[in-house]
Amino acid sequence: MKKTLSALLILLTLTAYSQEHHEEERYVPETDPLVLEKLEEWQGKKFGLLMHWGAYSQWGIVESWSLSPEEYEWCERKKGKNPQDYFAYKKEYEDLKNTFNPIHFNPDKWAKAAKRAGMKYVVFTTKHHDGFTMFDSKHTDYKITDSGTPFSSNPRSNITKEIFESFRREGLWAGAYFSKPDWHSEHYWDPYYPPKDRNVNYSPEENPEKWNKFIDFTHNQIMELMTDYGKVDILWLDGGWVAKTPKGEIRDWYKKTVNKSDGGYLKHRIVNQDIKMDELVVKARQKQPGLIVVDRAVYGKNQNYLTPENRIPEKTLPYPWESCIISGGGWSSTPNAKYMSGRKGIQTLVDIVAKGGNLLLNIAPGPDGRWQQGAYDLLKEFEDWMAINNTAIYDTKPIAPFKENNVCMTQDKNGNVFLFYMAEEGENTIPSTITVNSINPEKGAKIQLLGSKKNLKWKKNEKGFTVFVPKKLRTNSPSKYVWTFKVSSVER
Repeated sequence: MKKTLSALLILLTLTAYSQEHHEEERYVPETDPLVLEKLEEWQGKKFGLLMHWGAYSQWGIVESWSLSPEEYEWCERKKGKNPQDYFAYKKEYEDLKNTFNPIHFNPDKWAKAAKRAGMKYVVFTTKHHDGFTMFDSKHTDYKITDSGTPFSSNPRSNITKEIFESFRREGLWAGAYFSKPDWHSEHYWDPYYPPKDRNVNYSPEENPEKWNKFIDFTHNQIMELMTDYGKVDILWLDGGWVAKTPKGEIRDWYKKTVNKSDGGYLKHRIVNQDIKMDELVVKARQKQPGLIVVDRAVYGKNQNYLTPENRIPEKTLPYPWESCIISGGGWSSTPNAKYMSGRKGIQTLVDIVAKGGNLLLNIAPGPDGRWQQGAYDLLKEFEDWMAINNTAIYDTKPIAPFKENNVCMTQDKNGNVFLFYMAEEGENTIPSTITVNSINPEKGAKIQLLGSKKNLKWKKNEKGFTVFVPKKLRTNSPSKYVWTFKVSSVER
């Protein structure tokens, strides 16, 4: 009975977008020593960049999802000449390839801005669910480098390659986002049948020859990325409904409960879509030893870390994880997007790091190949703050209780503990005293405000301690939004 209940709970990991079940996801630890080593290094990087970009950016719409018939309630079709005619809309959407010409594409500028902001890795959408390929794949003509795309004549037309090379030159890791479903492929959405939802529109079990062609297509495209694009550190796979599903009693149970528990991720149908992921990962790691694989929302050994989407867990989690967060607008380019404030962005990073996670911050390039100024302004806020406080972020781990009131906490390998005072909106002056009850510095411990070399006075209380901040530091603090205090040693 316990094994059965455990299996049922494990199935909840397929529902990665669910708000209420994220913390219940189960994790299968990796065993490959090269991957474990790389995963530990990744956990120390803390801050990465996600970029959603494709031909859809010309319309300023949500990426891909308007093509799925079941998404209309939240992703209404409003662009094109006749959005009420689904097939006319899909053709017009796919014809955006013929006008996609991001002539201001300059990944070197992005990479430099990301590095200055303290980002350590990039995850780029090489292909989203719509199937438009932002690299020079030999297995489709629905791609940025096809002769029908005006940008194909540009010397930097192989966008994925250019991005990876630019970011690697700045010392960042390269990560490839890749969608497992492909709504353009005739082997996933057979044009003979109308699509019902986000799933394959035929039965793979009843049409094994056709489904095997899709498996080959998917493997071939991913292996192109693993072979022809230099060092790839992360393979970030989206579309968790494309997976091998359980059989028998457990599958019947899941069918009955999925719509109540999944927050809408799998919707109405569960289709067995086994793309032989285990085999694919073995092949990929032969080309890229130690490759981190993130098969999002699929329970098993190929999900090396978990990815709560656009939210932060309420507590520390017992496995590697990363919150992917929108910086402004949507995941894809939004005209005149409003970006989060510097205070919001920096406090989001601190909150995530204090809980043991990484922040993957999404910035969406526009149809002309440029970031909006708001993105650069936000990254400049990170740059200024990280210049002072980065030692309290990188290569740190949580320390209980990870947060007390508005003070977050981390610790490093040398025994230093960092206390982050999270300023309220409009709070521009450090308080004269800050009291923490849950941590006790050792006798003789030194406490400093990062950005200042001055040792601060402190006293031990019956419970915890109080640090005193002199007026000169209070009114002339070295950073904004979050003030970080370094405690040289604490009682364990």
